[in-house]
Formats: sequence, C-alpha cells, structure tokens
Amino acid sequence: MTVGQTAINLPWVEKYRPSRLDDLVSHDDIVKTINQFMKENQLPHLLFYGPPGTGKTSTILACAKQMYTPQQFNSMVLELNASDDRGIGIVRGQILSFASTRTIFKAGPKLIILDEADAMTNDAQNALRRIIEKYTENVRFCIICNYLGKIIPALQSRCTRFRFAPLQQNQIVPRLQEIVEKEGVKISEDGIKALLTLSGGDMRKVLNTLQSTWLAYRDVTEDNVYTCVGHPLRSDINSILNWLLNENDFATSFQHIQDLKIAKGLALGDILTEIHTIITRLKLPPELFISLLIKMADSEARLASGCSERIELAALIAAFAQAREQVNINDLL
Repeated sequence: MTVGQTAINLPWVEKYRPSRLDDLVSHDDIVKTINQFMKENQLPHLLFYGPPGTGKTSTILACAKQMYTPQQFNSMVLELNASDDRGIGIVRGQILSFASTRTIFKAGPKLIILDEADAMTNDAQNALRRIIEKYTENVRFCIICNYLGKIIPALQSRCTRFRFAPLQQNQIVPRLQEIVEKEGVKISEDGIKALLTLSGGDMRKVLNTLQSTWLAYRDVTEDNVYTCVGHPLRSDINSILNWLLNENDFATSFQHIQDLKIAKGLALGDILTEIHTIITRLKLPPELFISLLIKMADSEARLASGCSERIELAALIAAFAQAREQVNINDLL
C-alpha cells in the first residue's frame, strides 16, 4: 500500500483532525488562553476534562504541532493513552525517564500527554505528583479525562484546569458541511439533524456516524442514519407510542411492539429513551407524569442489571395502561 492510499483510507475523524489551534471549531476562550500561554512561553501543566468527542486530545496535539517541528515531535512529546499500561511501574519507569532526560533541541520544555487519565490507579497518580513538581523545568504535563472527580486533588491543584463542554450545533454544522463537500457526500437536511440529535455534542460521533452511513448507503438521510447505528426510527417510536396510548388490549399491544422490536432489531432501552423525550411534551397532570417517569426509570434500571426485555416491555405497557385509566387520553393529544 502506498502512502497516498494510506491517507485515503484514514477514518475521517483522523483525516480531518485539526493540526493548528486556529482550526479548532469550538472553545474559543480556551484556545485563546492557551495561545497566549504559548506566545509568552509560559505553558503551565494542563488538565482538560469533559465529555468524549469535545476536542480535548485534538487541542493538545494541535498545541504540540505548533510548539515543535515534525523532526522534534517524536523526541519532545510522549503520549500515553488508556490502551497503554499506565500503572505505577510505567510512571516510575517510562514517564520518569522521559521527564528527567534533557534534549539537544532548544524548543522549550517537553510535553507528556496522559489521555484517559481517569483510568489511572490512585497509586500511579500519587507517584505522578512528585515527578510533576521535580521536573517542571524540563517537562509539561497535559492530563486529559472525562471525569474530573477521578483525578486526585493533589494532581488537580498542580494543573491549570479547562472544562470542554459538549459542542453546540452551530459549531458542528460548518465543519460537517466542509467535510461533506470535500468528500462529495450526498446528505439531506433531515440527515444532518439526525446526526446532530444522535451525537449529543460529540464531534467524533458525528464524523464516525457520517462516514459509516455514507459507506453503507451512499445517501445520508434521517432513516439511513438511524438504521446504520441501530437507533429506533421516529416513525417506529410514534407507532409504539400510539399502541401504548390507544390500544386497550394488553396482548395486542405486547405482540405489536414485540414484533416491531424483532423485525427492526430494537433495544428496549433505546425505546424507553425516545418515549421519555416525547412524553415530556404531552400535557400530563404532574402526579401522573411523575408516576410514569418513576416506572420507566425503574424499568431502565432493571434492564441495566440484566432483567428480561419481555418482562420490562410488559411493565411498560402496564404503566401506560394505568396512566390511561387515570386521565382521558384524548385530552393529551
């Protein structure tokens, strides 16, 4: 395989990863602050936290590419991910060795990137705090995690913290359209809405779902996006909700929903999530709404602990049947 072919076969999420801070589509305040740090050669130890796909790793890699030339990069940057062993042995061995060694380059301090740091043990984190203090003159650390609470306070206090919030739709859409144009993807307006709805502000998920749908169907529409990721279609959820609200016979409702689940390969957990979104818009009396939500939440918890989907589907139908007895359904629609 040639170099050109390798580039073509790259996943889009890597192919279009920003190489400069100015290319990032969001978190302008964070980018501006880090740019200022780099301009004044005063980069502190960094701690990036927030949900997946919000640009944490892309931001620090863009920083590294701006700070070092391609020739310097490998000797000046050490990146360890969750897939690497980062127990106390690696902290005292590989990280300590990298941090304590000076280089011949005069490109400022080295950079150690610890991605998915919330997977590190407390012992490894405790061993790390002394290294951070001792070798500050020679190295800068960037700790990246999803959950700030899993990083020990001693490490948090040694770093400048930045929270990466989920991306807004108006930040995702321009980059999405740019990639669609470059790759010649045929996409509809409802396809874009479906990608944004499913992503929840996760740029990585948007691009991976876009590429998967395009490869599978060559036409990115709402139905194709939902089918590609195995998510219930809006029309299927409307049918299920119609049976729950209007079908008086328990056995008929159960059979209809069960048949649809099997035919479309739907998970009851996804159905519960979608139904929850819709019933919040219904004009239900507060007591009834709360009761229904509690029963649905209990079903979701039991599903997560391994309960049978058939039993929980029966419980869901029963919850709506009880709700129908307490209020006239025609008043809700």
